[in-house]
Amino acid sequence: MELFDLSSSKEARIERAVLVQLNLGRNKNTPDADEFSELVRSAGAETSALIQGSRHTPSARFFAGKGKAEEIKQAVIAYDADVVIFNHALSPAQERNLEQLLECRVMDRTSLILDIFAQRARSHEGKLQVELAQLKHMSTRLIRGWTHLERQKGGIGMRGPGETQLETDRRLLSIRIKQIKKRLEKVGNQREQGRQLRQKAEIPTVSLVGYTNAGKSTLFNAITTANVYAADQLFATLDPTLRRVELSNQQTMILVDTVGFIRDLPHDLVVAFRATLQETAEADLILHVIDSNDEQRDMYRQQVNDVIEMLGAKDVPQIEVMNKIDLSDYTVRIDPAHSGTPTRAWLSAHTGEGIEQLLDYLGETFAENIFSGQLTLPPDKTRLRARLYEDKAILTESISPLGEYLLTIKIHQQRLQKLLHEEKISLEQLTDN
Repeated sequence: MELFDLSSSKEARIERAVLVQLNLGRNKNTPDADEFSELVRSAGAETSALIQGSRHTPSARFFAGKGKAEEIKQAVIAYDADVVIFNHALSPAQERNLEQLLECRVMDRTSLILDIFAQRARSHEGKLQVELAQLKHMSTRLIRGWTHLERQKGGIGMRGPGETQLETDRRLLSIRIKQIKKRLEKVGNQREQGRQLRQKAEIPTVSLVGYTNAGKSTLFNAITTANVYAADQLFATLDPTLRRVELSNQQTMILVDTVGFIRDLPHDLVVAFRATLQETAEADLILHVIDSNDEQRDMYRQQVNDVIEMLGAKDVPQIEVMNKIDLSDYTVRIDPAHSGTPTRAWLSAHTGEGIEQLLDYLGETFAENIFSGQLTLPPDKTRLRARLYEDKAILTESISPLGEYLLTIKIHQQRLQKLLHEEKISLEQLTDN
């Protein structure tokens, strides 16, 4: 007799979702319905219906009004929906009330984004970060589905330390959260060591940031040939990737691909990914990738800059990369900074147009921070000479008749000034000959 695995076939079926989006009060920033639908698609669900409406304030019971809640229920029945997803943050009580009314699963925007992140995480660190955010979010919603266990354990085999099942779950969650934080702290320390080594070698770090689906990973692949996963979907990239890139003028940089930002990015995710996003805060330069054809690009630009400021990276120099010019009439060019606007590079990561111009510009930019020339070191400055050798800054060396070290060096200006300060000697003293 042949047996069929009913569980696997059930999992393979695409979930049908009813989406709910309300315009609250006089909020001018109306949520983007297309982005909401794209989030749902990225999570692997199918949109059966989109229900929209307006309210001055959310209802304490259902978030939506009673009439709108009944409309949602009729849509769930009509489309035999598996889940109802709100493009808003719901309280645990609102989720519980809606599930009782609708008799199906209910998710809010935060849960949706967390689910997408859980699917995209590939690295050990990424999975830990997502799990931490999920557990923090879950800890406020434990009561859902556990009301029948809110009594003291009792009976044969159930006698315990005198705590309810709900208290046990909360305690286990707390233990797991502490374990993950400890492991992430260890990973964070490893990342910090890597940053310190790069700083010591004076290799500039350039961080790619941008609104999700702006083309960061496509640009990263075009520059580094790293073959990072890139797709036309939200949050295609979750795990950060670092690659060394050789530029013109014998310059080198470390390029970092980061997770895409989005409106109302859940606070727990920002906190959980702080170690990863720290790469942006510690970067020497930010490449802010923008979809030049998106009608809402100005709003998305502001959303990304808000997250950058939240990370403490507001003062990091920024170049705006206006991507996807192959879809419009824009031409390849570099617009220098002017009247408070940052430098802008217009290119297409998909076709490769403009990438060489951007790399040449970066090479020239970093070259301005490099000292390349000759130094004359007195015989008693052997320690400075040794430290320059440690940094691999000495290109040639010879000895003068007076026993002085005649060095040709190439080193980052900031690093050279630091070495000279520690040796209590000025650059003028070593070059006035």
